[in-house]
Amino acid sequence: MKKLSSDHKFMSDQKKSVLGRGLNALIPKNPRMEVNVRDGSVGYDTGETGIIASIDIAKIHPNPFQPRTDFDQESLAELTRSIQEKGIIQPITVRRIDTGYQIISGERRLRATQAAHLRQIPAYIIAVETDEDMLEIALIENIQREYLNSMEIANAYQRLIDECRLTQDDIAKRVGKDRSTVTNFIRLLKLPVKIQDGLRKEKISMGHARALIALPNERVQLRLYEKIIDGGLSVRKVEDIVRSAQQPKKKSGPHKESNNASASIQSLEERLRQALGTKVKVRTKGSGRGEIIVEYYSLDDFDRLMDLFSGK
Repeated sequence: MKKLSSDHKFMSDQKKSVLGRGLNALIPKNPRMEVNVRDGSVGYDTGETGIIASIDIAKIHPNPFQPRTDFDQESLAELTRSIQEKGIIQPITVRRIDTGYQIISGERRLRATQAAHLRQIPAYIIAVETDEDMLEIALIENIQREYLNSMEIANAYQRLIDECRLTQDDIAKRVGKDRSTVTNFIRLLKLPVKIQDGLRKEKISMGHARALIALPNERVQLRLYEKIIDGGLSVRKVEDIVRSAQQPKKKSGPHKESNNASASIQSLEERLRQALGTKVKVRTKGSGRGEIIVEYYSLDDFDRLMDLFSGK
């Protein structure tokens, strides 16, 4: 393997540091604006980089690395009306490619401008050398500006790991977050697709989702998820239910039936606990008789159990 020189390594580290600060680090502090002599409006692209110029919307290609998938249509319509009345206040950011331009940042502005039936849009034209750099900039820029919902952030972090070969520590440094925050978002990807979709559509909060992750299997997670939706359970209530379901069994007491509990009974208790999402005790009384004690911790929890028993 070829060993990198110290100068090469320094330049590589410096480049990653710049990318980690987002687009502001790549756009000049005072970018030169190309100006039309006649009317003083934004002029056309002269082929340089680090400039602001007016470019044809038809020549702008979408960003294949765009992490944002959900665009609020009402908000987009408001932005369109604003552009029709006041024009475009902030340029989008693009890089040049062989067939025109590729958008880096400002897709909402671009969509609203298209909806306003304008043909040109002002843009910062900057140099981004590789697709890997393009991906990292697009993800970090959106995360830092808080444009993304929780699932978009989770997928963005995972893409930084898979495609940019960053570690969770690297990501935390790039976006200015604690590593635990990055870890918690990535863990959301382990939830069932239905719950991920509910989080994406803001039917539940990040707090709800984090609590659901702690449950033992998808079936229990989905049952409690439906209860959250139907009953409007608070995050604290869900955390209480999950905590109760995870309580370890008390050590065997002086009762004869506890002392003599067999491994098969304990296994049965564990299976029932996972299925019902709460503490369950099985007691045998001899001659094949016994009782099953199912605990609940609130009226809402009782209703949840009744729904399970009734097959709802």
